[in-house]
Amino acid sequence: QVQLVESGGGLVQPGGSLRLSCAASGSIFSIDAMGWHRQAPGKERELVATITSGGSINHSDSVKGRFTISRDSAKNTVHLQMNSLKSEDTAVYYCNAHVVLTNTGPTFSYWGQGTQVTVSS
Repeated sequence: QVQLVESGGGLVQPGGSLRLSCAASGSIFSIDAMGWHRQAPGKERELVATITSGGSINHSDSVKGRFTISRDSAKNTVHLQMNSLKSEDTAVYYCNAHVVLTNTGPTFSYWGQGTQVTVSS
């Protein structure tokens, strides 16, 4: 089994910063893409940012220039540095990883339990 554990959420004032982290553990052969999604109350889950094993990065337009995704492949971790936070960034943030379990196996998608980010004065 594979577990993803997020940390770093909390309450921050508008304009502030937070850094989210996600660590993957378990029976992992390798990890392809890792990423962050978020879901605000009453809204659908949306993509925030992704990073592939090769280092290709994609940020959604709503966070581009404010958020930065990074990855430590040796530690199976992914981070999301969030700067200039706005009230509309308030959501539960979920980590996602596309994990290969064996050297011949397919890729499976795993999700963390989510961490709350609240931007409010």
